[in-house]
Amino acid sequence: MSVHLVSATASSPGIIPHPAPRRLSNRQRFLAACACEPLDRPPVWLMRQAGRALPEYRKLKEGRTFVELVRTPELAAEVTLQPIERFGFDAAILFSDILIVPEAMGQAYTFRESGGVEMDFSTHTSTDIARLDASNVAERLSYVADALALVRPRLAGNTALLGFAGSPWTLANYMIEGGSVREWNRARAMMYEQPLAFAALMEKITQAVIETLRLQIDAGVDAVQIFDSCGGVLPASQFEAGSGRWIREVIDALGRKVPVILFSKGTHGCWSTLANTGASAISLDWTVELSRVASILPKEIAVQGNLDPVLLTTRPDIVERETLGLLRSMRGRPGHIFNLGHGVLPTARLECIQALVDTVKSFT
Repeated sequence: MSVHLVSATASSPGIIPHPAPRRLSNRQRFLAACACEPLDRPPVWLMRQAGRALPEYRKLKEGRTFVELVRTPELAAEVTLQPIERFGFDAAILFSDILIVPEAMGQAYTFRESGGVEMDFSTHTSTDIARLDASNVAERLSYVADALALVRPRLAGNTALLGFAGSPWTLANYMIEGGSVREWNRARAMMYEQPLAFAALMEKITQAVIETLRLQIDAGVDAVQIFDSCGGVLPASQFEAGSGRWIREVIDALGRKVPVILFSKGTHGCWSTLANTGASAISLDWTVELSRVASILPKEIAVQGNLDPVLLTTRPDIVERETLGLLRSMRGRPGHIFNLGHGVLPTARLECIQALVDTVKSFT
């Protein structure tokens, strides 16, 4: 069934009458927000909250590669928990990477010394696609389930636990380009020039993403997020064919066992397509007005975001001011999960992150 966007009047932009909010644990608050239930305050977590900006992460990483951290359950669990112990976020997200999926299919990844990702090979032809094996992905990613098994008891049911995967379209971009690039062009070219090969690749990736998310759900995560980081490189007219339909296939296959958050960076003007994927929540980047988009999305779809990540590199008083402004703009719209419009920058200041958390938690 298609989802229709709603329009809000000027006098009540997206405001929905609701009963008095109730006070809940952090985990309950997060799940209630995903269900668009009224709350005492929005839950808060941050994309890329684990890692880079934290001194304890940098210390743990000394002498180790990023991939080693991801593939070692004890280390991945520790990194996942570090921001929870320091800041008390309402949700912990597993420390991992979207590229574990192509790696499990036979296309490994490493990080270049100059920055960015390098894949073992580029997926350009039908022969390259045939090399990829989407079977037994869960078996190859058993270290993910092992890490989650270590994290869950330490959260003690008080903090939500999130899993994630890259969208099929975003993974296809990395796999076709052979790594990270400044301009994402080759996947769009394949979609136009080699539609059969493109469809074969997307079907394989989609199945692997489904199995990866099922693995995490079976391991006990409370929700999952799909990162469609390359969604915005598609023309609006091609977003459904290139990304939307494959995301919808993933979400349909998961059977609504847990809430699914969809973050499609730069995908503006495709709100109805995003809503029709079946996602429980739509996460928005910092370049759009959150309250405006929230007012036109169906009231049963939650929204996540969308503070500008660069604010965390400034001063705590600035962060407090801008956080309050965003919170006030969303007051009266159940189903708001506070987050950034993208990931925490490596240069983010700890006192700014703390100011953000304190401001959200004290807001009523």
